[in-house]
Amino acid sequence: MIRLAARAGMIGPVLFGFVLTTLTILKYDFLLSLGWHPINDPTFDWPSGLALGPYGWIMTLTFILSGLMMTIFASGLRLSLPRSRLTLIATFALSLAGLALAGLAFTTDPTIRSTPATWHGRLHDLSFVLLGITLMPSIILLGFAFRHSPQWRSLSSYTWGTALLAVPTFSLKGSAFYIFLLAILIWCEVIAIRLRSMQELS
Repeated sequence: MIRLAARAGMIGPVLFGFVLTTLTILKYDFLLSLGWHPINDPTFDWPSGLALGPYGWIMTLTFILSGLMMTIFASGLRLSLPRSRLTLIATFALSLAGLALAGLAFTTDPTIRSTPATWHGRLHDLSFVLLGITLMPSIILLGFAFRHSPQWRSLSSYTWGTALLAVPTFSLKGSAFYIFLLAILIWCEVIAIRLRSMQELS
């Protein structure tokens, strides 16, 4: 299970980043038509708007796969860390973040529209809120959980540093949102690589 979790944790961020970048390039003109702009308004219907229009199913599938892999990754972390209430809460929150990420597969509603909000648009917005309120606390709590394990202790400060960078950039939106995404994807990759190396040594 830990080996599977490590692989999921390593593949998930790469898959998400690759699809996000590729679709943004392929659908550049379409995103502009939604009101998005890479510098002036980068979070306007992005990345959720990538699930709309041509190739939208690829982003929808990526939300699902990335979310499920994050949940599996969280399970592996739970098994690799010392058993405690802190570990349970931290990894449970990360699992919920994974499910919320998968929930983004409910297609968003374009911000500029003449029709009422749809049920799937509301579920998408709810999933985004749940992702924000579970992912940040899970990373902070994992930093504390890492402190209680000699094998993980060296990554506790890095984990808190990631949270310190991610929280304001998530809140500020704008171009800072790129920093948030990059920080989170790199953190997941680093933690997954450590998880894999621990499994290989055991």
